[in-house]
Amino acid sequence: MTRFAFDIHATDGKARTGTIRMMRGEIRTPAFMPVGTAATVKAMKVEDVRAAGADIILGNTYHLMLRPGGERVAKLGGLHHFMGWDRPILTDSGGYQVMSLSDLRKITEEGVTFASHLDGSRHMLSPERSMEIQRLLGSDIVMCFDECPRADQPRDAIAKSMEMSMRWARRSRDAFDAGGEHAARSALFGIQQGALDEGLRKSSADALIDVGFDGYAIGGLAVGEGQEAMFATLDFAPQQLPADRPRYLMGVGKPDDLVGAVERGVDMFDCVLPTRSGRNGQAFTWNGPLNMRNARHAEDTGPLDERCPCPTCTKYSRAYLHHLIKSGEMLGAMLLTEHNLWFYQQLMAGMRAAIAEGRFAAFASDFRRDYFAR
Repeated sequence: MTRFAFDIHATDGKARTGTIRMMRGEIRTPAFMPVGTAATVKAMKVEDVRAAGADIILGNTYHLMLRPGGERVAKLGGLHHFMGWDRPILTDSGGYQVMSLSDLRKITEEGVTFASHLDGSRHMLSPERSMEIQRLLGSDIVMCFDECPRADQPRDAIAKSMEMSMRWARRSRDAFDAGGEHAARSALFGIQQGALDEGLRKSSADALIDVGFDGYAIGGLAVGEGQEAMFATLDFAPQQLPADRPRYLMGVGKPDDLVGAVERGVDMFDCVLPTRSGRNGQAFTWNGPLNMRNARHAEDTGPLDERCPCPTCTKYSRAYLHHLIKSGEMLGAMLLTEHNLWFYQQLMAGMRAAIAEGRFAAFASDFRRDYFAR
């Protein structure tokens, strides 16, 4: 069985398509990972997440360490057994969530002391503790512990934060490697930081490469800087990372974000948007997003998206979905979430095929024409 391997099958410009091979299965890239924050992709059963086309999902270290607890999950057989998902799981390090608790945490070289948002209890999260929790969860792809600074901070502050994250990356590597059996069957990704600054991004990439990781994430984007600034950073950031390893853009994004990032050489994504939007009455389609609360859908007998083969689109009308959402019925959130996950996976499959066939530029152009036609 292969612990971790990444094969690039085809390139088209900077865009790549390939396969990550791991012990629990293969991950087709470009890949979108549905977010399973608290050991569940919200409003979805795991078999339906798989049916939508997902090869891998994401779990959240911060939330799972607080409830039900890493030790408890391990006692219950690990995260895969606990939630009934038998394919790869990537867990984030907990760093981003902790950093967002600006009024509840204190950062030192050792790590971050913070108060739980659930009950106010005090906790310490360090590179070593993050690796331990992810080992207890049984994660297949483990993320280094890092700090995610705001892009609007002074350059010196961003540089100081990035340099500490690189020291934490080294400690994460050492702690992961000491993980015994778990380290022998899982992978560790480093996280590039540096906000929007090309020089800081290069320094971060060089430091990570010096340590050595199975894959490399691009962190610190999609945190309010806007798409134009994000794309400007992605014009150089992915190319600073090793070409033979997966490149993972964390926390992205809207469908047009995904297309633009793949154009710039990114291989992996995660985002809560398809599930959160589904719970809030928004559906993504090839002709742009739809607000299903809008009265214009009230008597529309057509499907959400005529091009979509998902169970929602093949069985239910816009009128019925509008009724469910307006009525606050749980089924409405479930059906829109299912459709959105299918749409995201169809988008990834379309990009993989276009890259393999050398027509990615045309695919991207056609996508934007239709998606922004409204």
